[in-house]
Parts: sequence; structure tokens; C-alpha cells
Amino acid sequence: MRRILVLGGTREARDLAVRLEEDPSVTVISSLAGRVREPALPVGEVRIGGFGGVEGLADWLSVNAIDAVVDATHPYAARITANAALACARLRVPLLVLRRAGWEAATGDRWHEVADLAAAARLVAALGERVFLTIGRQGVDAFADCSGWFLIRAIDPPEVVAPSRSQLLLERGPFSVEDEVALMREHRIDVLVTKNSGGMLTSAKLEAARRLRIPVVLVARPPIPSGVLSVSSLDAAVRWALAPELP
Repeated sequence: MRRILVLGGTREARDLAVRLEEDPSVTVISSLAGRVREPALPVGEVRIGGFGGVEGLADWLSVNAIDAVVDATHPYAARITANAALACARLRVPLLVLRRAGWEAATGDRWHEVADLAAAARLVAALGERVFLTIGRQGVDAFADCSGWFLIRAIDPPEVVAPSRSQLLLERGPFSVEDEVALMREHRIDVLVTKNSGGMLTSAKLEAARRLRIPVVLVARPPIPSGVLSVSSLDAAVRWALAPELP
């Protein structure tokens, strides 16, 4: 039996677990960080919680006799991706990063791409007074000192300092374009701030911003560690995980 650890928490990770579970020669263990109170659970064996850094992950991989790791975490989960790269290299365990493709600008988009949340916070004041913040609950504190008004949408409440003038909206996607347009109109949104997560589940906000001619501040993804193999399609990840000889 080939034992594969899927670092998950995304739709791609859940779909990958389903595909790999269909092969009787594979045992899949999905790991979730535990940052969402009611996560969508994948099929098969699931563990929830952190590993304790590179050392803890390396120990866990060794004790559990893991043959390969697929990192299908969120594109902005830079810490676990870096830890996985170091732990797998130390043990010579094959590692693949599965990352959905990022969004690309279309005709009519008014995108302002920035390197990080700090840069986004510096830019928003020049673009509008009423900001729709859709970066999840982590990183909200980067905007704590901003003077504008913020609509903050997240699955769970932020555990950091939020802007003093803000409203919290707890919702989980997917969202329709019509609903996103209505929401932005209701709150008189001037600017949208989001991460380039990619995928269809949360892309409706970009279409809504395009229709309403609202500028978008798009935070770039952190890079994948050098030398780590990555793919953007589920089929490619399945082929890699089931290959007779892993790289």
C-alpha cells in the first residue's frame, strides 16, 4: 500500500482524496490545519491540527511511513508549503504542490496588483473610502490603521485587530455574480481587496467589480519553494501520485 499525505483544506484537496481513494493500492490521509471551525471534510482518514514546524512534520512523516506528500493547501498557506518542502527534502519523500491557476485580468478590469497585504493597505486610501475586504480572517490587522470603512467577509471571525470602522459578514462561498453585485451596491463599495486565490468558488466578486467599474487590489501569491514540482490540474496530481515510480 502506498501511503500518501494530502495537505488539504481546499476543494482541490477534497477532490484529490476522492480520486485517490478509488485506487485500492493507496491509503490517503488528509491533513487540515484546523483554522476553520466547521471545515468541509474530505473522504478517508483525516487529521486536524498543526504538525509543529519542520521537525514535527518530518517526525510525523517518518512515524506514519508516508511514501509521498501532495500539498494541496490554499495558495497563500506559505508556511506549511515551506515546511513541507524542507521536511520532505530531509527525508527524501517525494513532494508535489497542487495549486489551482490564478485569475487573469479581463477586458474592463481595473486591477492593481500588489506584493502583499501591507502594500494593499497603503494603496486602498487612494482608491476609495468604502472597502470590501475578502482576504479571509487572517491578515485583517494589516488594515487596522486605515481610515476608511471596511466590509470584512470571512468564514470565521478574525482573531486579530480589525479596522475600527468595519462591519463583519460571516459567509462561506460560492457566491453568485448577482448576489455580489447587490452586496457591493448595498454597501456602496468603492474598492475590492482580495487575494489571487484562483478557482470558480469565489470568482464572482471579480465579475461584480468589473460590472460596477470598481477597482480591485489584488494581492500576489507567495512563490512556491525553489526546486519543488508543482501542477495546476487535478488529473496531473492524480497521475503523479499513482505513478509506478515516484520521482
